[in-house]
Amino acid sequence: MAQRNRLVIDRRLLIAGAAALPLAGCGRGEPAQVDEAGRVRLRFATDWLAQAEHGGFYQARASGAYERRGLNVQIIQGGPAVNVPQLLASGAVELGMGSNSFITLNLVAEGAPVKAVAAFFQKDPQVLIAHPDPELESIADLAGRPMLLADASITAFWVWLKARYGFTDDQVRKYTFNPAPFLADPRAVQQGYLTSEPYTIQKVAGFDPRVFLLADEGYPSYATMVLAPDAFARDNADALRNFIAASIEGWRDYLNGDPSAADALIRRDNPEMTQDVLDQARAKLKSYAIVEGGDAALYGLGAMTAERWQAFFDVTSQAGVYPADLNWRDAFTLDFLPGRG
Repeated sequence: MAQRNRLVIDRRLLIAGAAALPLAGCGRGEPAQVDEAGRVRLRFATDWLAQAEHGGFYQARASGAYERRGLNVQIIQGGPAVNVPQLLASGAVELGMGSNSFITLNLVAEGAPVKAVAAFFQKDPQVLIAHPDPELESIADLAGRPMLLADASITAFWVWLKARYGFTDDQVRKYTFNPAPFLADPRAVQQGYLTSEPYTIQKVAGFDPRVFLLADEGYPSYATMVLAPDAFARDNADALRNFIAASIEGWRDYLNGDPSAADALIRRDNPEMTQDVLDQARAKLKSYAIVEGGDAALYGLGAMTAERWQAFFDVTSQAGVYPADLNWRDAFTLDFLPGRG
């Protein structure tokens, strides 16, 4: 179980750097198929094995929220061999999950006709983890400390950290998803995911690590986005709006109601998942306002704003990740959120 937890963030960052070029040809579109009951069939690919971070979608299935809106939704869980952009490109799924804002801007950079249509995590759960230390009051206090980072992180959130805090590349150490180097060095800092690595370290090492959520320090990336090819969205607008509306209901119920039915589906799809991991992850999603904070607090669950997207593009383009003339507005659309269209 600990190994699964250590791998999760690597996969999410790996997806961010995955080649999107095959998607450039996925401009075809046609009405989605329907089942024998007349419900629209939708296949939705997640970014990793079933877990609490997908709980709202599973809740929408378990509660019948999708069915009540005329949808027959199949959730296809991700994993080490699953590439969501490739599934979208091949037509193997109608919708997919985007783990962070790098993914969508990478798609724009490759000319791929795919957009984010909703963002269910207002805060990217990316964290930095340190040993308990009374001298550490903010991320800025991590300057000069060794940073255990995966290769994919160097062109992702590390770009923002350097721009924001003046961190330098000589701090970087190779992160191999083994907590031993972090545990052995009380000054070391390790990357992680809010709902995963801190809990694993707590169980393995027997102490509560110091956790810095990048989003609470201004990191502007969205997470757990719904991605839709432009052609599919054009030809299936009502079904897409219904999927988003049902998913909103699912996330609200998963966080504030009884999650047991969704948890049962998650554990059926991912037998290695345990209830204690689900419980602590759900509690963190709620206490840190991952889903219900940010733009969602103003405009409703799943919300996005152009201002937030521009803030992400500005910091990454200024760091040289994207060309300054990239049309960042092609990364998203607000047309399918409640109250639109």
